[in-house]
Amino acid sequence: MLRSVPTLVFAIASAAWLCGQVAIAAEPLDEDIPVLLQADELNHDRELGIVSARGNVEVSRSDRVLLADTLTYNQKDDILTAKGNVSILEPTGEVIFSEYVELSGDFKNGLVHDIRMILSDGARLAANGARRTGGIVHEMTKAVYSPCYLCPENPTKPPLWQVKAIKVTHDKRSRDISYEDAWLEIKGMPVAYTPFLSHPDSTVKRRTGLLVPSVGSSSDLGVVVKVPYFININPWQDITFNPMYTSNEGPVLAGEYRHRLSNGELEIGGSFTNDSEGDNRGHIDANGIFDVNNTWRVGFDANRTTDDTYLRRYNFPSSSTLTSRLFAEGFRKRTYLSADAYAFQGLQESDDRGQTPLVLPMVNYHHVGEPDSLGGRKRLDGNILALTRSDGTDTQRVSVNAGWDLPYVGPMGDIYLLSASVRGDAYHVTDLDRGDSKSDFSGFSERLLYEVGLHWRYPFVRAQGRAVQVIEPMASVIVSPYGGNPDTIPNEDSQDFEFDDTNLFNANRFPGLDRVEGGPRLNYGLRWGVFGLGGGHTSFLVGQSVRARDDDTFADNSGLEDHFSDIVARAKISPGKHMDLTYRTRLDKDDFAPRRNEVSLSAGPDALRLSTNYVFFDRQPDSEFSTSREEIRSSVAAKLSRNWQSEGSFVYDIEQSDLRSHSLNFTYEDECLVFNTTWGRTFYRDRDIEPADTVFFRVNLKTLGEVSTQPL
Repeated sequence: MLRSVPTLVFAIASAAWLCGQVAIAAEPLDEDIPVLLQADELNHDRELGIVSARGNVEVSRSDRVLLADTLTYNQKDDILTAKGNVSILEPTGEVIFSEYVELSGDFKNGLVHDIRMILSDGARLAANGARRTGGIVHEMTKAVYSPCYLCPENPTKPPLWQVKAIKVTHDKRSRDISYEDAWLEIKGMPVAYTPFLSHPDSTVKRRTGLLVPSVGSSSDLGVVVKVPYFININPWQDITFNPMYTSNEGPVLAGEYRHRLSNGELEIGGSFTNDSEGDNRGHIDANGIFDVNNTWRVGFDANRTTDDTYLRRYNFPSSSTLTSRLFAEGFRKRTYLSADAYAFQGLQESDDRGQTPLVLPMVNYHHVGEPDSLGGRKRLDGNILALTRSDGTDTQRVSVNAGWDLPYVGPMGDIYLLSASVRGDAYHVTDLDRGDSKSDFSGFSERLLYEVGLHWRYPFVRAQGRAVQVIEPMASVIVSPYGGNPDTIPNEDSQDFEFDDTNLFNANRFPGLDRVEGGPRLNYGLRWGVFGLGGGHTSFLVGQSVRARDDDTFADNSGLEDHFSDIVARAKISPGKHMDLTYRTRLDKDDFAPRRNEVSLSAGPDALRLSTNYVFFDRQPDSEFSTSREEIRSSVAAKLSRNWQSEGSFVYDIEQSDLRSHSLNFTYEDECLVFNTTWGRTFYRDRDIEPADTVFFRVNLKTLGEVSTQPL
């Protein structure tokens, strides 16, 4: 008898060392894979060929480990018997517990009494007994499966939910867990029965088969049933069929194909239906991007639908305008080149398809040079655009802008940037509407612009305690000629204009190339900020622009149409992670009346978090903001308990005194269950789309699947 045996090699060589000429390892064992044995006591009966171990027994072979109080190995029959606190750790992460285990020498076959298993995802499986075959199949009788934790105060209390079955089979080759004569229990009460149930084990990430169906109803579509089916073609390709049946409008075929390639990725989705009126309706939503080489990549976005309201009526993702794009772009050192083609589909009732442009092509070039002997950098920008309409103005444009930028830091810490540029634009237009008093223009036009600017800022920094304070006056002087916007040049890309704190110091505040700022102008402002070492910060910015004379290039109420501009300001306050406040405004230069206000607030800990966004802007003719608007959006998220959380939100149009939408959500989640319910109402109207109430709930039994309803 040996005591305190340290890690013995349980194979032919170690057996000969322990027991003379008697081999302890049985013939079926692979001699290349040793068995390691550790125990407090070890006995060997040479006559019977039996080895027994007692006390803290640990046996490991390959990636499997067995622990037990006692162990007996019959060399002749190649049978290993373990008793008392038996646990087996599988290579895939599962742990098996029992009081009595009888296995073959290679651990692959045997019987287990009163088995309990913890799967790699934490789920539990228990049974009266189990048979192990080939190390890959466990057949269990009178089994129970649940991922739910047991009550620590009363472990015999049934979990939140569990599946019981007369027979359960876990096949590691197919990675399936199947049940025969199974029923689902909630809090110990049976609620559903099925003669057969199967689901993948925790090692499966993707598997071909039915996904969880959903059932619901709609006042418009009637009863709605979805039965999605997933096809796992290979690790880099899959298809999801998501057919939908509606009692009022008939079936809808929908699906998505995904493909990940070595040089890119591709996704193609869409749907089709023939509705109750006999109309064919559908949509396509596809995109892809592919690397050609280390410099070039190409891609596309395809988004089209048969009619304006189809996507919203059938609850597909939608926006007010669908954009399709084909592009190629290249990156090399300090040079960027792109070529794009765009097609648009407007889904608003006011959209005129004859006025919707087709952009083919739009080419952009940008280059920044190396620093020269003075420290300056040359830059070159180019643009080519061809825009056509079936009913309206056609535009072709070529634009080239060459510039030079010289940064300089003075001896007192003052910072300068001198910039100079020359730009030339050439246009050809057809049927350009120049207003009621002039006839339409067709032909060529051009312009040549120069611009010189000097930008200055002087940051004063002071450290005090655990905070750093920065005061920074800023100014810029820009000189360019007047008259850069003749009425023979169209405005295609500069209509969405807004003067605010983000473009106060821009040389050209228009977002595109068709409109330019002209004349001498001075921009000035002051920025102040306090930044704590713990991450909190507060900052303010205020500024204004002065022009040498009024400029009718800017629309009324834009804030830049007069000699002195409106005053723009921004404040950001974030003393810690529990509060973020941003306020942006534009004030009338004469009476300081607000022309635009925007407040964004997020405050509170995770237990109670408030988010609010308020926006107001005054009417600005001949722009996207042709009417005034005042609106507030707010939401409150509360963590009611460890498992319960809730969120409510609303959108209110203050200008029209009208509630646009509101919703309320409750969610329960623990280790084995997710329950979610949402109620809301929208007041949106658009042709065949009416205001609607929605009720949605979802029950997700983790590791088994999800049951959900469509909006009602």
